[in-house]
Amino acid sequence: MPRAPILHRFAMSSDPSPDMVFVPGGTFRMGSDRHYPEEAPVHRVCIDGFWIDRTPVTNADFRTFVRATGYVTMAERRPDPKDYPGALPHMLKPGSLVFKPPRGAVELHDWSAWWRFRFGVHWRRPYGPGSSIAGLDDHPVVHVAYADADAYAAWAGKVLPTEAEWEYAARGGLDGAEFAWGDKLTPGGRHMANTWQGAFPHENLALDGYERTSPVTAFPPNGYGLHDMIGNVWEWTTDWYAPRHEGDAPKACCIPMNPRGGCVEGSYDPGQPEINIPRKVIKGGSHLCSPNYCQRYRPAARHAEAVDTSTSHLGFRCVVRSGHRTQSASAGGLR
Repeated sequence: MPRAPILHRFAMSSDPSPDMVFVPGGTFRMGSDRHYPEEAPVHRVCIDGFWIDRTPVTNADFRTFVRATGYVTMAERRPDPKDYPGALPHMLKPGSLVFKPPRGAVELHDWSAWWRFRFGVHWRRPYGPGSSIAGLDDHPVVHVAYADADAYAAWAGKVLPTEAEWEYAARGGLDGAEFAWGDKLTPGGRHMANTWQGAFPHENLALDGYERTSPVTAFPPNGYGLHDMIGNVWEWTTDWYAPRHEGDAPKACCIPMNPRGGCVEGSYDPGQPEINIPRKVIKGGSHLCSPNYCQRYRPAARHAEAVDTSTSHLGFRCVVRSGHRTQSASAGGLR
């Protein structure tokens, strides 16, 4: 299908890190009217140019951060009972959510059929006690809650991207395309991202070569030279979740510039009013997204994630905006 051109505003700056890519500013159509309701409506957005990590933050990157700072992730800390009213005391232990495929087909409305909260799971032990990240240095770090991603970004002299920045970068210059590489999921039969093949959640054919996470450069980059913007792991953004986008501006002069998401008060899960934990937008889908369950391996796709939650399929990457250099960056925190 024809593409409306992305209008670029080039505002080049010096490379803040050899592992970052400059994305020139422009105007694009954000969202989708063809899939899940939270992606609608399509609306025009203007973005200033920015630098973004070429890949998700890896286990090796995160290890460097932890060794330099002594940081302890949320999954390694005992939950505060006041944040979880009614929780059984024996459940208030450090841990994280791990995907565990059921033995056979299950009802797809019940995510507890394939997710387990396991004690002792964290970024170094991604699948439970006894597991490790040995040999996975170039895989994306997982089991990072929002605060963990934010702490890494601050140490590195960077910030987490907004939802609009993330989606603009993921499109790779293809305004309105279904995927980050065009309109076909597997052009010419080639797998372009680490997603699920087979009947989710019990049948994983791994036709793309990976049952779980993959090295961050295992699949082709998009038009901006960015890897894994789609699939492998979901990625945190800094925007509070809202159930829909704002409508399109009536005139070109009114197109929002560098927009931010919803408000913290509107981000709480209405289905769990007893849990007062706000939610951020995550983007990109993961290796668990499949045609029969979660078709969120697209730039427009978005999902809500509670800020205290960490999982085996959620990571992040960082950005640097024009003129943004923190003390940590000048002190050598950049990877």
